[in-house]
Amino acid sequence: MRLTILGGGGFRVPLVYGALLADRAEGRVTEVVLHDLDAGRLSAVTRVLTEQAAGAPDAPVVRATTDLDEALRGADFVFSAIRVGGLEGRADDERVALAEGVLGQETVGAGGIAYGLRTVPVAVGIARRVARLAPDAWVINFTNPAGLVTEAMSRHLGNRVIGICDSPVGLGRRIARVLGADPGRAWIDYAGLNHLGWVRGLRVNGRDELPRLLADPELLGSFEEGRLFGAEWLRSLGAIPNEYLHYYYFNREAVQAHQGPGKTRGAFLRDQQARFYEELRDPQAALPAWNRTRAEREATYMAENREAAGAGEREADDLSGGYEKVALALMRAIARDERATLILNVRNRGTLSALDAEAVVEVPCLVDANGAHPVSVDPLPGHATGLVCAVKAVEREVLAAAGSGSRATAVKAFALHPLVDSVNVARRLVDGYLAVHPGLAYLR
Repeated sequence: MRLTILGGGGFRVPLVYGALLADRAEGRVTEVVLHDLDAGRLSAVTRVLTEQAAGAPDAPVVRATTDLDEALRGADFVFSAIRVGGLEGRADDERVALAEGVLGQETVGAGGIAYGLRTVPVAVGIARRVARLAPDAWVINFTNPAGLVTEAMSRHLGNRVIGICDSPVGLGRRIARVLGADPGRAWIDYAGLNHLGWVRGLRVNGRDELPRLLADPELLGSFEEGRLFGAEWLRSLGAIPNEYLHYYYFNREAVQAHQGPGKTRGAFLRDQQARFYEELRDPQAALPAWNRTRAEREATYMAENREAAGAGEREADDLSGGYEKVALALMRAIARDERATLILNVRNRGTLSALDAEAVVEVPCLVDANGAHPVSVDPLPGHATGLVCAVKAVEREVLAAAGSGSRATAVKAFALHPLVDSVNVARRLVDGYLAVHPGLAYLR
């Protein structure tokens, strides 16, 4: 079975390959094709994968190419993890937004819109080529903003594109761990959009254990989201929000923390990865350099938000990532018809009644050889429905702007976002992003 990874020179590719090395079952991936526009990064990551595979019996063969069509032909699965504009683009997204006093995070607020406007045209081009060159392939999208990009691709690939994110998995795992439950045997009642969802229940043997957690201040303070949001607010919500909702519920504090004297997250990762790829000029240092860089990256994740909330350092159990495990579980379920339940980004198809059937949502899905099927969930409460509908409306304006090239529609997308507080700010944001991103020149 052949897996093609778009963005194959990316830093997190070794996570995926490591998961493949651990998979010894029949019908596993036997060939990995890495595609990237940067031949140097492809070469560097290939060296890391070669060291990972040393001594592993029947390790998947790795092939690298800068030719997209060559990478897609013959693929059974396509894993999309591209970054249009690179980390320099992400740093610019943050800088332009923060200069206007609004959030520049890569998936939330002004930064997420800018990243989406750059990424959607490229993702749509990829989807069209997959449909032409590998029509039977399944596309697993991790490119951010994951829900928005998955929806853009679904207009050309239908249900054969599925978005993944490790945030809901990590949240469910933390809640289960605090409650003394086995995460693998717990049903996580989660619903929303990518980076905008809530755990409303956690059932173990048919019993919802979440009320026990919400009633216990000590338990609530013992895991990351409890410290990040505070026990009182979580009890008011009656749910545990995805960590990215901290940007909404504590927006002023988050913006202030990100405007501090230190580097933004994008600038930090840009400089960190530049050092990493420089280190890889030494062919003997590949895997150790990657492990060191990864540990630093995971430990500093959402550091500004944790600092603003006084939440402390990340726990050791939360530093192991997880999206590669979700991707492998998804591929296994489809390729082997091994039924699995996963929280995924898929077309709504009536799951959340407030949204239309084509809207991509993040909900529990049953997965089999025919793909991912969203499970019916209870309606979100009014406050959550309002936020979900507002952000989905913004995503639709981003898609419309990317499709039409309309600058006015791009301004509308920024202006309608709950975290952008002025039409004039929206206009200045568009002007600012047009000045730094050549990839937005299509807006007129």
